[in-house]
Amino acid sequence: MAKVEVTRSLEEKVHKTFRSESVQVFQHMKLLEKNPSKGKLLGTVGGIIIKELKFKNFRFYFITDGFKIKCLRSEDLTDLLIMFIRMSDKKHQQKTINEIKHILRTIGPSYFEKE
Repeated sequence: MAKVEVTRSLEEKVHKTFRSESVQVFQHMKLLEKNPSKGKLLGTVGGIIIKELKFKNFRFYFITDGFKIKCLRSEDLTDLLIMFIRMSDKKHQQKTINEIKHILRTIGPSYFEKE
């Protein structure tokens, strides 16, 4: 089973935006533990896959190791880390994707672990 983490800054933003519905949002994210191939592929940067998961009118962006997703069966994905890092609405979708790619190219995935 994969492990799903949410950055602290995204967690605060979800609570602020959704309030009582935030529990449903986090449950929706946790579904990836059982089905890690879920979500729309947006691109790759240095072996890190960027994907999005939709909830109502919002998109939640997460990164994960591309090699493990492609090569291993779902039963073998015990040490896969899925990290949710950003959210946006449809209007700011491309801006958010470009920001994530820029951070991955310049700093790397370690930037999101500190948030």
